[in-house]
Amino acid sequence: MTRTETDAPQAEQKPVNVQQTLLDGLGGPMGMLCTTLPVVVFVTATAFLPLTPSIGIALAGALALTGFRLLRGEKPSSALGGVLAIAVAGGVAAWTGSAKDFFLIGIWASLAGAVVVLVSMLAGRPLTGVIWNLLHGGGNAWRQNRSALRAHHLASLAVLLVFAGRFVVKEWLYLTDSTGWLAFAKIAMGTPLTALAALVVLWSFRRTTKVLKR
Repeated sequence: MTRTETDAPQAEQKPVNVQQTLLDGLGGPMGMLCTTLPVVVFVTATAFLPLTPSIGIALAGALALTGFRLLRGEKPSSALGGVLAIAVAGGVAAWTGSAKDFFLIGIWASLAGAVVVLVSMLAGRPLTGVIWNLLHGGGNAWRQNRSALRAHHLASLAVLLVFAGRFVVKEWLYLTDSTGWLAFAKIAMGTPLTALAALVVLWSFRRTTKVLKR
């Protein structure tokens, strides 16, 4: 009996609603609103006000949205993530005195994400496969199954392209001092691209579960 056959029941013993997990990660329409609105408020405010008040207004907006999400019964971890990101981004901009540095952490986070995914692929352990394995209890022989491994290489490549694309575009806009376009890029390359990559990841998860059940 092969390792794949012995490990397949393990994946069945711990069923995971992968689709719901990915949807929760995206945050839904409210999550997208909480991600984009404070950025729009910040960039708009900097056109009329000094940097510090602009940061304060953006942070106030993020806090208001967070309070609304908590009142709706959302998980504190999901609701507080957005305001924390705005607070950190605003702190960096306040420290450097430059509005464009509001986007600096996001730019380098994209580069870090791209490097992590690339290294995982070069090591023969594509990141999406590692995550699938953890969600299904660990110990599954997904790397020994060519179909599953190929699916996760494709899914990880999709994630890599999103991270790399964000870094290249935003870094170029950052170097050209295009703060307004940085905000546009953050919104346009945020949830929409994440959703597209999530579809590929979801396919790879379903594909892996299917082939390991054979």
